[in-house]
Amino acid sequence: MNQKTNIGIYVYNQAEVLDFSGPFEVFSTASRVCDNGEPFEVFLIGQIGETVVARAGYRVIPDYGFHNHPEIDLLIVVGGMHTDEMNKTEVIEWIASQSKKAKMVASVCTGVFLLAKAGVVENEKVTTHWEDIPDLKNSFPKLDVQEGLRWVDEGNLITSGGISAGIDMSLHLVSKLHSLALAEKTARKMEFSWTKNS
Repeated sequence: MNQKTNIGIYVYNQAEVLDFSGPFEVFSTASRVCDNGEPFEVFLIGQIGETVVARAGYRVIPDYGFHNHPEIDLLIVVGGMHTDEMNKTEVIEWIASQSKKAKMVASVCTGVFLLAKAGVVENEKVTTHWEDIPDLKNSFPKLDVQEGLRWVDEGNLITSGGISAGIDMSLHLVSKLHSLALAEKTARKMEFSWTKNS
């Protein structure tokens, strides 16, 4: 793989920490342990690019804002206290426009609510945190919501369950974007017991 895959992770106030930290760790570790170059460039994006206060007061400074981020090949929208984000027109419009440009879109946990609000998912098979499945079904009844799965792969659209399931999904994405061997090597480096089957 000659050209790096740009992976942009959208973070916001009250986002679940492991929802973005887990995928960030997977892709950065995969690049670190890859034998033939660094296949992934992973970065965090906030709405304005300034400090985001995630769950439990965890502060993180995104690499970019909506105004200055690089082109995104894989967009990951994370979960957390997502309700306020759903009411932000600029956020929903940005997710919609970037999803059209990206080669692949993924969500962790309740990030799928933002994808649905943006019209990125309409009637596809999706999943989310088990606790939020009833709400997702009620809010977006046309979605084919799957229960009991770590992630759901719909080709260029992948959604995952809550929190640690995002790590399983990200390792699956490494296998899709690069190779199974690199995904397994990454999981071993992280000492993570990868659930390969969704």
